[in-house]
Amino acid sequence: MTLYNYISEINLKQWDDLLNHSATANFFQSKQCYDFYDGLSFVEAFAFGVSEDDVLKGVIVGYIQKDGGKVKQFFSRRAIVNGGPLLADDISEGAVEELLKECARVLKDKAIYIEFRNFNDYSRYKGAILRSGFRYEAHYNFHIDTSSTEVVESNLGKSRKRDIRTSLRDGAEVVENPSIEEVTEYYELLSHLYKTKVKTPLFPFEFFEKLYNESFSKFLLIRYNGKIIGGTVCVCMKDNTVYEWFACGEDGVYKNIYPSTLATYSGISYAAKNGYKRFDMMGAGKPDEAYGVRDFKMKFGGKLVEYGRYLHVNNRILYSLGKMGIKITKLL
Repeated sequence: MTLYNYISEINLKQWDDLLNHSATANFFQSKQCYDFYDGLSFVEAFAFGVSEDDVLKGVIVGYIQKDGGKVKQFFSRRAIVNGGPLLADDISEGAVEELLKECARVLKDKAIYIEFRNFNDYSRYKGAILRSGFRYEAHYNFHIDTSSTEVVESNLGKSRKRDIRTSLRDGAEVVENPSIEEVTEYYELLSHLYKTKVKTPLFPFEFFEKLYNESFSKFLLIRYNGKIIGGTVCVCMKDNTVYEWFACGEDGVYKNIYPSTLATYSGISYAAKNGYKRFDMMGAGKPDEAYGVRDFKMKFGGKLVEYGRYLHVNNRILYSLGKMGIKITKLL
């Protein structure tokens, strides 16, 4: 067994092979995604790997994010692994444990906690992951079958169909290839949403500007009367899955226009028309908490899955203080 702490140590051909054959494969564990993270000025990208008998069996890709000034950054350091780890179907439990322990060891002083946001089923690896010092937290998601446009339409709720139809009838349009100026408009809309309702930090515009220029991204914006009023930002894993990373809309502002619904539907439709098997909504909240976004996502005909998240707390005191700070912020 061999562990890798640096991207340069990981065999790229074996990495591609692992992505093509693993049941846990997702875009966020690709070399493309690592390179994207690594090109951003405000996060620190990381990658870990493990091989058995000289064959790559596991990869973890993620980023360390901090918010605000120096003091706030100290209290907000976290390591995020979107999609969860990439693991071979035949990886040994020992290799899983060593990979995760090495990840936790290296990141111990860099991040207050490490969070794996799973987009696939990790039940076969759960014992090894728990023994590595991670704990499981239940979390919902929706996966939408996009194997054909017929399947998408048949699974779509009646109210969603009506909202889409009336939005298009009354003048809303989907912008499939927006300009960077339109992306800027969208970012301003998204920023307002995060400040007033979501109340969690949003990536700087640098993130969206860089993503806009990547071949694996798809921006689908909603325009009405010459103004951007919503949209979805997706990343795509070839022949497999489209992931909805961000979506928003000025709902309730214009009569018979439902930008959030039209935005998400445009992403689902894009996946179906371009040969992707699934549309991943990237999260739908915790089972024991009311969550309006989950109610919204439910009506697109997806399958509710509960693959959860794995959390490793490196500093319990700072983690508790951070959670308290988030609760206070959301109450303000």
